Amino acid sequence: MASNKNQHFVPRCYLRPFAPDANRKNINLYNIDRDLVILNAPIKSQCSRDYFYGKSQLLENAIQAVESGYATALPELLSYNKPISSNSRVVIPRFWLLQHSRTEAASQRTAQMSEEADKLIQHPEESFKLEIKQAVQIALRSYAENLDVLDDLKIVLAKNRSSVPFVTSDDPAVLINRWHQGNPLLRGVGFGMQSAGLICALPLSPTVYCILYDGDVYSIAHSNNWFEIRSDADVTSLNNLQYLNCAANLYFHDKETSALFDGLRSFNHQIRPPCRHRIHYAIKSESNADRVVYKVVDKDAIPDHSEALIHMETVRLSPATWPSFVRWRSKGTYCSNGSRSGHLRVSHALSRDLAPPYFKCRTGH
Repeated sequence: MASNKNQHFVPRCYLRPFAPDANRKNINLYNIDRDLVILNAPIKSQCSRDYFYGKSQLLENAIQAVESGYATALPELLSYNKPISSNSRVVIPRFWLLQHSRTEAASQRTAQMSEEADKLIQHPEESFKLEIKQAVQIALRSYAENLDVLDDLKIVLAKNRSSVPFVTSDDPAVLINRWHQGNPLLRGVGFGMQSAGLICALPLSPTVYCILYDGDVYSIAHSNNWFEIRSDADVTSLNNLQYLNCAANLYFHDKETSALFDGLRSFNHQIRPPCRHRIHYAIKSESNADRVVYKVVDKDAIPDHSEALIHMETVRLSPATWPSFVRWRSKGTYCSNGSRSGHLRVSHALSRDLAPPYFKCRTGH
């Protein structure tokens, strides 16, 4: 059985750089649902649940190993202009991926999708509904199977020289894709961890921000993997991501930062996704020896049909602004097989034998 009952889905080692007190035991938070600021809340009670991952000691040990690696690398990552070591180049994408996979918000999204599908299917002998712990464990198995999926991304650290501090949240590892969002050919097509144009964002402290990005699509000017942000608007764009992605709470260092939240709320409240998943339904409309045709319908039409398709889609963030330092790479590239099935990063498409084959294409920038 796991030795630690109180299990954090955002680790304390991650939250401590945002703590205002010298002992790093408390943190300030803003709850977006209640529009309420709470000062000096105990870190030990934030982003945690009893046996959130279950009671497996092996699973807990594996998670603690990743967290320990991040905690060891953190002093280097917060040291401005210190080159990123080979160890940190491995630690950063793995910690980001773990953090993105295992939060309560991510697990709730999976559980909610499964519950909606279960209500529709109503199988008399089998339930498709997942509990939160089951969703967490599925996500962690997927994490273990795709450990190196982000290793091809470029890594940069931003030093905040603006008058606006970085904030973080209870779901801080943000996945976005500027190229995908702006490409009319990809409307209605989802993107994932292997997709071209991926950007992975994670604030590390009020003054340091980490960004992983597809270097075949974007360009971020840097020296020794570091660059400076002097624009308040650019910092606000990154803080917007935390507001859009969080489950309930934003965390911040100085109590004066609470003045920022009215602006974050008014700018992002209307575009914050009310639900982070969509379920599409299709019923069989035509069938012959050569093919079966399905048409998309409202879910209310499903119970009258014995055969239907259900497609579950994760709703990705579409921020209203993008930081100016993320620029298009001249003659950028991605890989496609000519279908709408996906546009992959070059390293993922060309390193494997995929059918139909993928070919290098230009992004058009």
